[in-house]
Amino acid sequence: MRVGVVGCGLIGSRRIETATRNGDVVEFVADVDEESAEEAATACGASWTTNWRELAAAPELEAVVVATHNKHAAEITTGLLEAGKHVLCEKPLGRTADEAAHIVAAARASGRVLKVGFNHRHHPALSRAHSLASAGEIGALLSIRAAYGHGGRAGYENEWRSDRDLAGGGELLDQGVHIIDLCRWFLDEVVEVAGFTATLFWPVEIEDNAFALLRTRSQQVATLHTSWTQWKNLFRFEIFGRDGYLTAEGLGGSYGEERLTHGIRPPEGGIPDERSWAYPGEDVSWTAEWTEFSDAIREGREPLGNGVDGLEAARIIDAIYEASRLGRAVALDAE
Repeated sequence: MRVGVVGCGLIGSRRIETATRNGDVVEFVADVDEESAEEAATACGASWTTNWRELAAAPELEAVVVATHNKHAAEITTGLLEAGKHVLCEKPLGRTADEAAHIVAAARASGRVLKVGFNHRHHPALSRAHSLASAGEIGALLSIRAAYGHGGRAGYENEWRSDRDLAGGGELLDQGVHIIDLCRWFLDEVVEVAGFTATLFWPVEIEDNAFALLRTRSQQVATLHTSWTQWKNLFRFEIFGRDGYLTAEGLGGSYGEERLTHGIRPPEGGIPDERSWAYPGEDVSWTAEWTEFSDAIREGREPLGNGVDGLEAARIIDAIYEASRLGRAVALDAE
């Protein structure tokens, strides 16, 4: 597959490396910073530009990755879809549900594949947890408890993620969107949210912490905390069913070794029986996600983590912000 990449920062560079390792050819990259664009192009033998529209007009490109600041993702992704390109857009899919809805509409009109960068679905612990839950291994699902966060770094308040205009929001949009997407993947559709966003430490205009409750139409409940004041990096995702539980924790690297624990509740009560799996080594989620994207293009189907998933996550995030502003629970309108 002949590929383009818009945005040559950390994530864009990772996408270039992953696509190349999977046997695809990165032919064209773009970044508003000339040095970044040229450096990325040199590394993979591609052409480069500072204008993403040149990629939209390039007939040889089949698919394009959009790894820009959140502010620019909607315009660029929509333009590429309208030009007939398949697109993998990094999360979040727009800063608001309105932006995400325009992108999804463009994908439907063009008939192109739109995938959102929800790579957490492809972490082996979470992928196995989903398979076990779907197979009924912990019974009917009741609830989820999730925590995800880090502590930032010196000068974090000066980075683009702390800029309301560029990012659209704080930690809820940054890492929170991943656990919201995972909740939707495991549970029924969310119909009501309550939440509170707060700026507790960092001198920024946006939230550095978000706390939320999600209720589904079948009365399942998820409780979430996502934070830039975690200090020691943490990822923990717990799924509870009538017959047991699944706990995925760690994402590798600074988040610790990735692990999955499956607990089975004894019918008579008492301490559950547990089995667990460890996933040491490098993060394989990026490769697995790229394979899913390219397979969906080849097979002409919707990918795992598609545009509608990105839109629904955006709708939930909008509702959490509204719930925090109003100080009460907010219902999601049926789509």
